Amino acid sequence: MSLKAVIFDAYGTLYDIQSVAETTEDAFPGYGEIITQIWRIKQLEYTWLRSLMRRYQDFNAATRDSLAYTLRVLGLAYDSDAFERVIEKYLHLDLYPDAAATLAALKPRKLAILSNGSPNMLGALVRNSGLDALLDATISVDAKKIFKPSPEAYMLIGEALGTAPDEVLFVSSNPWDVAGAKAFGLNVAWIERVTPEAMALACVENELVAPLTMFKAIRTQMDELGFAPDHRVRSLSELPRIAEGSPKDRRPPVRPE
Repeated sequence: MSLKAVIFDAYGTLYDIQSVAETTEDAFPGYGEIITQIWRIKQLEYTWLRSLMRRYQDFNAATRDSLAYTLRVLGLAYDSDAFERVIEKYLHLDLYPDAAATLAALKPRKLAILSNGSPNMLGALVRNSGLDALLDATISVDAKKIFKPSPEAYMLIGEALGTAPDEVLFVSSNPWDVAGAKAFGLNVAWIERVTPEAMALACVENELVAPLTMFKAIRTQMDELGFAPDHRVRSLSELPRIAEGSPKDRRPPVRPE
């Protein structure tokens, strides 16, 4: 594999989406965790639903609409200041601790983000986190007016960087994104931050399943879609060895007993 570019998903891969929880808890005491998880689940669903309905609205709209849905179904009253304070956190998400060092180690390959995020959201997020100094491009699906995992979204990589699919390593922690990228023909690395064993243990050890545990069960485990990643790693810091040509990870998926 001769890699010319390494492309990253943004939300959940380079940036920790769970870092909104402190802000949601501050704005709505006692509801922070459940708001965070419902919000993210509906945010993703709205991107897929709008793509299927051919009624595209950008990720900023999906983010705002899904937060409004979440607060409504939980019966939480709010004013515009509280709503905007929570939304603003999406422009200041925390980077995963190994993100910046990993990108630096992957140079001189072309590095880019391909994200469902709208251009304004991504631009602010990248600047605020300092990744603008490391990235060659920040690519938004807004150019195609359709969200990942549509093949049209992954086409943007070649159009922006002049690369063929087999010259690209695409990196995501989101299994649905992994499947979409692999179906398109990219080399794909999955950041498996939550193992099936850990999921099984969390469910066994607790009488009640917490909202975060439920989110991890439905959004962090590899989907049964017929497309497996080429590489399975536990952190971003493992990517440089893959980029240098280490053998593909052929481990079979581990299932909880």
